[in-house]
Amino acid sequence: MVETFETDVVVVGCGISGLAAAVSAQEHGAKVRVLERAPREERGGNTRYTESYWRMKSENEVSDDFTERFAENAGGHLDPEVIKDASGPYEGWPRLLKSLGFADPELVATFAELAGPTLRWLTGFGVKFDFLPNYFIIQSTTRMAPVGGGLALVEALAAHAESVPDDIAIHYETTMTSLLQDEDGRIAGIRAVVEDNRPVEFRAKAVVLASGGFEGNPEMLSHYLGTDALWLRPVARGGYYNRGEGIRTALDLGAAPAGDFGSFHAQPVDPRSGQAEPVVLSYSYGLLVNKRARRFIDEAPGMVDATYEAVTREIMHQPEGIAYAIHDGRMEDVPNWRKAVRSDQPPVEAHSIEALAEALELDPHELAETVEAFNAACAGEAGFDAMKLDGLATAGLEPNKSNWARPLDKPPFLAWPIIAANCFTFGGVKVNARAQVLNMDGEVIPGLYAAGEVMGIYYRTYTGSTSVMRGAVFGRQAGIDAAMRHARANQP
Repeated sequence: MVETFETDVVVVGCGISGLAAAVSAQEHGAKVRVLERAPREERGGNTRYTESYWRMKSENEVSDDFTERFAENAGGHLDPEVIKDASGPYEGWPRLLKSLGFADPELVATFAELAGPTLRWLTGFGVKFDFLPNYFIIQSTTRMAPVGGGLALVEALAAHAESVPDDIAIHYETTMTSLLQDEDGRIAGIRAVVEDNRPVEFRAKAVVLASGGFEGNPEMLSHYLGTDALWLRPVARGGYYNRGEGIRTALDLGAAPAGDFGSFHAQPVDPRSGQAEPVVLSYSYGLLVNKRARRFIDEAPGMVDATYEAVTREIMHQPEGIAYAIHDGRMEDVPNWRKAVRSDQPPVEAHSIEALAEALELDPHELAETVEAFNAACAGEAGFDAMKLDGLATAGLEPNKSNWARPLDKPPFLAWPIIAANCFTFGGVKVNARAQVLNMDGEVIPGLYAAGEVMGIYYRTYTGSTSVMRGAVFGRQAGIDAAMRHARANQP
C-alpha cells in the first residue's frame, strides 16, 4: 500500500524559490510539505552555492537597466500582430498571447515591482543585503547581495521552517515522479519516490514546482542543446540535483513551454577546479584560443559582465568544449585583475609562447603563429584603459578584438583552461504574474504553480543577477497565492 500524506500545499524543491514558497504559504495559514531530492546537509539546490547577486540599486529599487535588458531578450523575432495586445491590461489579452513563449511585460513589471518588498521580507528573517565585492573588474550595472550569499538565504528560511514543524515538514531524499489531478482537472498532489524507489503520495490542494532546471540531466541537455552538451557540467554541486522533473511533468500535463529551451546561463570556469563557480573572467585582457591554438571569437566585444555568457557558449562549441585564456606580463597593468579569476588552481606559466603551448599540449608552431598575427594587428598601447571600454582594437584580423587589444610579448606568459559551466537552463513553463502555470491555451491549470528555474523567462541572453531574485519573488508569490486561493478555499 502506498504511503500517503495529506497537506494544503506541496512544494517541490528546497532552494530559494521552494523555501520562499513554503514559508510564505505558512505565513498565510497553509500547512506545507517540502520535497527535497538532496540530503539535509546539501539542501538548497543552486542557491546554496551562489553568491546571489541581485540586480538592484537599493533595497527598494531594481537597477536602471532592469526592464530594458528583459525587453531586449524577451524572445525571438516576435510577431507584432500577435503581441500588439500586450500593451493593454493582461485580463484582456487573448488566450493565444497568454500562452506565447516570450517574456511577458506583465510578468517583468511584477518582477521589478516586487523585488524590493521581497528583499525586505527576507531581511525579516535576519538576512542582510549590501553592495558586496564581486568577480567583475568593471561592470555595466548595479548589484546587491545577501551577506553570506545564497547559503544565508537557505539557512534563514529553512531555520524558520524548522521552527514551525506543525506547519512545515521537509522530506529529504524524496523525488517527485508525477502530478496528480482530480476529475475536474485540478491539481490534487504529487507522486514521489523515497529510498529503495518506494512510492509515496502527497495529497494537496496546490503544488508549487520549484525543483530547478535540467542542468543535471544529460538526456534532456542533449535533447535540447545538442551533442556539444556533452562538454557541459553544472557550475556547482547543487546543479547535479536538478534533473528537470518539475518541467517535464508540467509539460506532460499540458503546461505551455516558455523560456529558451536551446540555451542556458553559461559561465567560463577552470575545469581543473572542483570549487563552486571557479570562474576565469580575465580573458578580455588577453586571448582565447581553442585546442587547435586558434582564436575563434572577439574576446572583448563589451563589458565582460554583459558579454561573457555569449563568449562562453562559443567555448562549448570548440573542439572538446575547451579554450585557453592566454596572458602576458602586461596583466599587471590591470588593477586588481586577480579578482576576476576564482579558480583555486594556479595558471600554467612559461617564459615563451612555445613553452606555454607545450605545457598546454597545444601545437607550439600554431600558437606562436596565432600570437604573432594578433600582435601584428595591434596598434600598440596608446589609449589603453582597463577600467572602461577603450576601443583599442586590432585591425585586419579575423576575428578582430574590439577593446583592450595590446601585444602579448612580455614574459611571463600565463594561461588558464576554460570550459562552459551550466549555471541553469532557460527552458521551463509559462506562468502569469501570480506564478500560476498556464496551459497551451493560456488558461490557468488550477492549483499548479512554478517558480525559479522551472518557470521560463530568459531568452538568448541571461539578464544577469536576477536568477535568485526570480526564485525569491515568484516563490513568495506562489506561496501566497496557493495559500489564499486553494489551501484555504474550503475553510469558513
